[in-house]
Amino acid sequence: MGVRILLDLIGGVALLLWGLYMVQTGIVRAYGARIRRFLGRVLKNRYHAFAAGLGVTAILQSSTATSLMLTSFAAAGLVQLGPALAVMLGANVGTTLIVQLLSFDSSIISPLLLTTGVLAYKRGARTVVKDLGRVAIGLGLMLLSLHLLLDSLAPAEHVPVVRALFAAVTNEPLLTLLIGAVLAWASHSSVATVLLTMSLVSSHFLTPFAALALVLGANLGSAFNPLLEGMGSGNPAHRRMPVGNLINRLVGCLIFMPFLAPIVELLESFYQNPVRLVADFHTLFNLIMALLFILPLNLYARVLEKLLPEVKTTDDLTTPIYLDASVIETPSVALACAARETMRMGDIIDTMLQQSMTAILTNDRMLVGEISDKDNAVDRLNEAIKLYIVKVTHGSLDDVEGQRAMEILNLAINLEHIGDIIDMNLMELAGKKIRGQLEFSAEGAAELEEFHRIVRDNLKLAMTVFLSGDVKAARQLLEEKSRIRELEFAAAEKHMARLKVGRVESIETSALHIDILRDLKRIHSHICSAAYPALEAAGQLNRTRLKPPSIRIGKKKQFSMNMNGRIAKEEAGN
Repeated sequence: MGVRILLDLIGGVALLLWGLYMVQTGIVRAYGARIRRFLGRVLKNRYHAFAAGLGVTAILQSSTATSLMLTSFAAAGLVQLGPALAVMLGANVGTTLIVQLLSFDSSIISPLLLTTGVLAYKRGARTVVKDLGRVAIGLGLMLLSLHLLLDSLAPAEHVPVVRALFAAVTNEPLLTLLIGAVLAWASHSSVATVLLTMSLVSSHFLTPFAALALVLGANLGSAFNPLLEGMGSGNPAHRRMPVGNLINRLVGCLIFMPFLAPIVELLESFYQNPVRLVADFHTLFNLIMALLFILPLNLYARVLEKLLPEVKTTDDLTTPIYLDASVIETPSVALACAARETMRMGDIIDTMLQQSMTAILTNDRMLVGEISDKDNAVDRLNEAIKLYIVKVTHGSLDDVEGQRAMEILNLAINLEHIGDIIDMNLMELAGKKIRGQLEFSAEGAAELEEFHRIVRDNLKLAMTVFLSGDVKAARQLLEEKSRIRELEFAAAEKHMARLKVGRVESIETSALHIDILRDLKRIHSHICSAAYPALEAAGQLNRTRLKPPSIRIGKKKQFSMNMNGRIAKEEAGN
């Protein structure tokens, strides 16, 4: 019986975590980009930031997810530390809202949410409807898991051994707090730990005193996840916000732990239902800690900045190396710095491009993850370069410097687009190939490798054109566009020929083969954009590639504009 109860308990917790994960991923897929833009707009002062953190986390149901978004903003220099800490104070309060919701009897809602969610996910015509269906399924699973936990624990309620075990484990408040911290850290969720605590106290396995100690531990443990996520960065400044949030949690535990017994007595005089007691204490703890820290927040931020100073390192791809703020008043030097950072961005794109074909041909899952991380670095560098150029253009620039600033911006934007195509398109195709355990024919793989090699070679040529402004190299780069079109057409014809003879590998990978060629061609188009500034400056660009329209006069003759702007007369066919 004991083993059965333990297995049911583990299964219920796993279902709870999976439901929470579905809610978070569904919201991020449906509204992730809008949430990021919203956060970027409102991070102006601590009070707006607090409200934004509360609202966003109430939707995401994960202060960890909010923290990771903010870490990316802070790493790119898009947000000051004070407002970022205010968002985290709001995020900590926001996580309590779903706990409040689920503390009420909601047994009838679970099947309704599951049914609605499945219908929306299966029948939804739009992607956002499917994502919201995923959210509904996640909420339904969370409610279902809570009822499963209560049903699983009910038979063990009167078993002396089980009650003695729980009493022994939770007898020491400090040990109980540490258990709650470990559970929240392991599950990446204070919400899941608090909901589990509510189930245990409802089944009388925990006293209210032990339950509140677990809640304190859950709030502490959830602060470790963002900190550990940021440990990979060599720049201590990237850890300011998670360290600041962890200190807030530690201070809260130090304040509340000595007075936990009188707090329990006070709350028990107001609450007959221990579940409501736990839920409201969780909310009260986070509200009090927010009020204590929000007023001295700017001073607190300055202390953290001194303790964790900015350190630039070449090991961190997300950190700009060459964007020197001290030379912004000298545009020629500042633009040279921005150009060097853009060249570094191009090196990362070249590595991504190389790894992408390796991942596709070898079914390497690890490379797919590495490429996604590099794309995040490219996104941050692109933002940093744009902000730097904007600061440079605030001063007085001559025509040449203004043109160079636009060239740098255009190349950075095109490189960022290439990174997105690699990450969101080519790696999606790699994932399909890996999941289906598919293989290209030997001829098909060779064609893709050759096409890919030419695209990479032209990326290097584009970076040379950007750096030197060489007109001859720029003309060569644009001429490669015609070559790529011809190669794509030839590769598609050869692929169709293999389909006609019934090659099994070609039939299985037909869509992948064509889509990879298409995406590589799109990448090449962005690469070739580097040639236009040099050719335009040399006056070697036509306004359009279209032939001039013919002017028909009568039935026998027509006139057209030749390349020198003169009208040429030709005989018109009948």
